[in-house]
Amino acid sequence: MKEIEAYLNAHIKMRNCADELCEERPDPLMVARSTMDQHHALTCALFAYGSAKAIVAFLSSLDSKWIEKDEEELRDALDGKYYRFQTNEDIVQWFRTLKALNDAGGAEKHFMCGYRQGGVLEGLSHLIRLLYDLNPYRSSGYEFLIGKPIESVSKASAMKRWMMYLRWMVRRDELDMGLWCGVDKGELIMPLDTHTFNVSRRLGLLQRKQCDMRAAFELTEALKKFDFNDPLKYDFALYRIGQEKILF
Repeated sequence: MKEIEAYLNAHIKMRNCADELCEERPDPLMVARSTMDQHHALTCALFAYGSAKAIVAFLSSLDSKWIEKDEEELRDALDGKYYRFQTNEDIVQWFRTLKALNDAGGAEKHFMCGYRQGGVLEGLSHLIRLLYDLNPYRSSGYEFLIGKPIESVSKASAMKRWMMYLRWMVRRDELDMGLWCGVDKGELIMPLDTHTFNVSRRLGLLQRKQCDMRAAFELTEALKKFDFNDPLKYDFALYRIGQEKILF
């Protein structure tokens, strides 16, 4: 494992720089960092599914100031806009929800309410429940975007987009924004997608064969052996290794 740790640390050193986020190597974080705003970053994280190029193209077409618009202005601004599973109405309603969240004190405030009671998973579930409470609108695309509160770790998906958002908000380096205070970065859970899942299994860091929440916990615990206080510092490196199909 020492060899694996050294390999990953070398990738962290190479990739923890502003140049890593560029048009040649697109990532939704590059759009999120353009405003350094927790709510625009949440939009960037939750729409981060599909090809990186398509994600960045869509996110770049959004304006963080749309959160301030009333419904009529919002519909005009978003006229004809959609993304994969999200219809135009889904996107309009998402920005209405985001405005309501901002008016209610913001994502950090409500995550922390749950986090103080039961850690990261409770903080995340508390925030997700609030998003649904703030807007009665429902559709398959809208609910896919937000996801579900975590009722059971054994039955939960990996919730990669949400875990990535928490990484952006809590950690601070040349990539992650570190906009929130009071969350222990050692308690964060790995954002597990197909790239990270496959490369982690290849490196012997993960044995579980299903890409779910239990696998995310297993990988997080494995990475704590390299850095107990900051296991998610390895996330971006693992993702890029898998994305770029680099062989170890």
